[in-house]
Amino acid sequence: MTSRQVLIAGGGIGGLTAALCLAKKGFEVAVFEQAPELVAIGAGIQLSPNCTRVLHDLGLEAELRKYAFLPEGTQFRNWRTGQVIGESALGESVIQKYGVPYYHIHRGDLLKVLCDAVEQTRKVQINTDARVDSFSQTENRVLLNTKQGDFSGDILIGADGIHSTVRTGLWGEEKPDFTGNIAWRALVPTERLPPRLIRPMSTAWWGPGKHFVHYYVRGGTLVNCVCVVEKRGWEVESWTEPGDVSELKHDFSGWHEDIQQLINHADSDSLFKWALYDRAPMSRWGQGRVSLLGDACHPTLPFMAQGAAMAIEDAAVLAGCLEDQNLVENLNRYEMLRRPRTASIQNGSRRNAKVFHLSGIKAWLRNQAVGIAGDRVMDQLFRYNALEAVDNKI
Repeated sequence: MTSRQVLIAGGGIGGLTAALCLAKKGFEVAVFEQAPELVAIGAGIQLSPNCTRVLHDLGLEAELRKYAFLPEGTQFRNWRTGQVIGESALGESVIQKYGVPYYHIHRGDLLKVLCDAVEQTRKVQINTDARVDSFSQTENRVLLNTKQGDFSGDILIGADGIHSTVRTGLWGEEKPDFTGNIAWRALVPTERLPPRLIRPMSTAWWGPGKHFVHYYVRGGTLVNCVCVVEKRGWEVESWTEPGDVSELKHDFSGWHEDIQQLINHADSDSLFKWALYDRAPMSRWGQGRVSLLGDACHPTLPFMAQGAAMAIEDAAVLAGCLEDQNLVENLNRYEMLRRPRTASIQNGSRRNAKVFHLSGIKAWLRNQAVGIAGDRVMDQLFRYNALEAVDNKI
């Protein structure tokens, strides 16, 4: 049997995970990344058991543990008093229940783990400085036009992010909707903070029209902060736009002293802000021999910490579906298996954008229900097994 060739546009977390999953199934894979080198934009991300089981299945556990932080739990606190609204255990209890851990990790560290694994895989070829310009397809092949020249393969997967060229080539230009939220991110060196100020868990502070999340990365040497504020008048959708610490201080004026400490000690070079835009779930992802993966087809607001997890799940399900010989038919199968779950996560994240920012009696009612409801949602998320999704049809 001749080798089957997959072209992947995008060398981010989703694209590289897909390359590794497909290589494990025997595919020849070529990845095309527009940047001159594989670098990660961003800071911390959370890897819940539904995606860490995929990464562990790829043999990456030992490398992940070199860089990641294993949180003891997750908690929600009042923006002003610091009162704990709800708390759930992670740590060893998650490993016992789901078989794999929950990690906090810097995006750059995760990308390094994936890149190192790809470099050891002969079936994957990485092409950097290879911006995808266009593509076309016939009954039997896909032709990809890039800055580095033309390439052909059996199928093309667009894992090229929220501004996907492949998605635009399939479905035309799309105008997203501004959510009315601005997000900030920052890194704080732990050594700058008073001892034991930050607990070893993911903490979300909820307040009227705003929320603030922080957790450890890089083995506990850095605190990753993500802060979201409802405001208009600045609507740039970019992860590389520098932020002004004085504006961030103003946005969280009056919040708890722990928040002030984090803002005051943040590394100014790591402070960025971006406008959050929403995109409704797509009714179709692909056509013929071309489909999409990750943010290219289901960009997700950061209110369930599941954006990277969904792309990693996609990668495993895609590889599982393509094991069968009819690639086009099984691209459709991949999409049918993934669309309901990713749409649910998109919609859940959209709901949380409102729930986190409630005030008054609505906030009080939310706080009474958060414990039971939160544990139920987490369990539904974590139990999903992308490695068995094809056989189980989930």
